[in-house]
Amino acid sequence: MTGSPFTTEHDDLRARVRHWVDEELLPHVDEWEAADLFPDEVFHRAGELGFLGLSVPVEDGGQGWDYWATVVFLEEISRASGSIAMGLGVQTDMCTPQIRQFGTAEQIEQYLKPAYRGEKIGSVGITEPDVGSDVASIRTHAKPTADGWVINGSKMYITNGVRADWVTMVVRTAEQDRSAPSAGMSLFLVDTDLPGFSVSKKLDKLGMRSSDTALLFLDDVHLPADALLGTEHEGFKQLMWGLQGERLAGGLLALGGAQMMFDQLLEDAGVRAGAGTGSLRSQRLRDRIAELATDLEANRRLIYDCCDKWNQGVYARTEIAMVKLAAAQLASKIADESMQLQAGNGHRAGDARESAWRDARLHRIGGGSDEVQRQVISRMMGL
Repeated sequence: MTGSPFTTEHDDLRARVRHWVDEELLPHVDEWEAADLFPDEVFHRAGELGFLGLSVPVEDGGQGWDYWATVVFLEEISRASGSIAMGLGVQTDMCTPQIRQFGTAEQIEQYLKPAYRGEKIGSVGITEPDVGSDVASIRTHAKPTADGWVINGSKMYITNGVRADWVTMVVRTAEQDRSAPSAGMSLFLVDTDLPGFSVSKKLDKLGMRSSDTALLFLDDVHLPADALLGTEHEGFKQLMWGLQGERLAGGLLALGGAQMMFDQLLEDAGVRAGAGTGSLRSQRLRDRIAELATDLEANRRLIYDCCDKWNQGVYARTEIAMVKLAAAQLASKIADESMQLQAGNGHRAGDARESAWRDARLHRIGGGSDEVQRQVISRMMGL
């Protein structure tokens, strides 16, 4: 890809998102992190401002932009905090795309459009307590009834799970076949106010503390027949389709966070230079900054090339795995360098570098860990 993909309209959008972040979010981030929850109003306000569903057709409740508008939003919202970026990223790129792709007209009206207006909050339910990244081994199951389904099981590490109005959930609808372990799964839209659905525990975490994460429990939860999303027993394929967009979004969030931390690092270097220590006249410091700047540019070019393909409808699975792996590792690297530059100050609780360091670590785990991305890349290479 040559030249900038962003038009003046994209630049105007970036300015509007940045203004919202600077004026309405950043002043409250420390307070929300201390409370371990940012308010639901953030979702409502994002919808009111037209920032949710940016790349979704208007007829489906979106704003009708191209994918570069989503790139702008994810990069800018990362400047607020890892927590806010994660919560909104789940809403826009993780729990809703499958509804738009596989949902009925009724499901789009009931879930998708209210989500983009910020009126309903969604989450995605994949991971289970004893399963982790091995989606093919999930145990939560749904059995057919005369008028629908009944679900039993549990889901773990569910972002937005404490406050969600619904969960886009993958469950087993047929006995596991050892020869085809990913077969026999289906996607469901599970309302969280149904009898038998409960938030068993709000999880305490190292980072992204104001983004709620839940352990969910389902005990004989009765669903209507129209809660099935897409085709019965095709849930794994539908989930994998959605995971590609989720991982690309995860790479963009990691890149946005990395850029924010790099900008902070440069500011810190300038402040310390003014104080007479850690001067940019130091070759060692210049070398470290130059290396990080090179890593950032290389990552951005990889991600933007992948976004360009996605914008054209190209399903670049290998490149998406590379994006997720590289950006997540870079975010952790820059967060660590930024803390190291500040020495003891950067290690103090409540310092911006300390919280960024904690937040960055999740990018290497959530949405498919580093190990999963390496497996995808090596498999696609035929290794």
